[in-house]
Amino acid sequence: MSALILIVDDDKAHLSMLETMLKGWGYSVEGVEDGADAIEKVMETPFDAVLMDVRMAKVGGIEALSRIKEYNPAIPVVIMTAYTSVDTAVEAMKLGAYDYLTKPLNFEELKMTLERSLDHMTLIKENESLKERISENSSLTNIIGNSKPMKELVGMVKTVASTEATILISGESGTGKELFAKAIHANSNRKKAPLVTVNCAALTDTLLESELFGHEKGAFTGADKKRDGRFMQANGGSIFLDEVGEIPMPMQAKLLRAIQEREIQRVGSDKVFNVDVRIIAATNRDLKDEVEKGNFREDLYYRLNVVNLWIPSLRDRGDDVPLLAAFFIKRFSEFNRKQLKGFTPMAMDVLVKYDWPGNVR
Repeated sequence: MSALILIVDDDKAHLSMLETMLKGWGYSVEGVEDGADAIEKVMETPFDAVLMDVRMAKVGGIEALSRIKEYNPAIPVVIMTAYTSVDTAVEAMKLGAYDYLTKPLNFEELKMTLERSLDHMTLIKENESLKERISENSSLTNIIGNSKPMKELVGMVKTVASTEATILISGESGTGKELFAKAIHANSNRKKAPLVTVNCAALTDTLLESELFGHEKGAFTGADKKRDGRFMQANGGSIFLDEVGEIPMPMQAKLLRAIQEREIQRVGSDKVFNVDVRIIAATNRDLKDEVEKGNFREDLYYRLNVVNLWIPSLRDRGDDVPLLAAFFIKRFSEFNRKQLKGFTPMAMDVLVKYDWPGNVR
């Protein structure tokens, strides 16, 4: 598939000539005569490069370059001008232009510059793709286990991660609930946006509301400036509500509204903000039991428990103990610069038979 290049030039004859020439070189080409149209085009279409005149009647090349780079910092933009101005060249390069050519164009130089810019774009795309693959793989390889329950869990993570479903992760303390939350986010369509973690057990009712939804200046003692909450910080991404079973009942109603309506209010403000956040919650409690006891809202429970991932305790997956032991002895050896061969059969037998009340900590 040929590279797609956007040409921006208010000289119609010059624009037409460039379109014909670049098509002859095998490129797919679109042309516009104004910087504003160029900005709009880049927002609509994934161009591989932009070739743009710097002086145009309406929105000039420098302004268009700035806006294009704000929207897509990676796209290479080659600036061309009939005015040999060092200041303009410096300004364009500071704004992120890939290169700078003067009119009348040297066509061989233009061809080489475009080829280099496209090679540059290809490297960026390959690098981003590699980062994504590494992120996905590392998030799953951090989950150590070859037992049947762990294989089933990893399979479920792969299945549900690409959905938008709210997920409740249940399990004893130390079973790795946060690791699974990170794996879900890293394998989701939201992986390029933040995963924000909140320990719901560590904050009082008032502080938790401020932590989740933010506050206005003067909303309470010590609120000396306006602050965004975790929901706003996670907008477009995911929020991990750890120990969600510890949230006090009054705060549960506010969390329910945020999940149902996808909107929040800062403490001390009447203004409503829309948020697009995926909820991943975790608990070491039996929330169904807490609902029956009157400690947890039933409607919130069902909102959170769309998909339930239950992580077994280490004593219920003894087959994974040798793998975990090997992982930790390797990490200890690297950290302390020592060479440890491993465990004797007798020592490993003791480890496998131990009930591990704290699981993996």
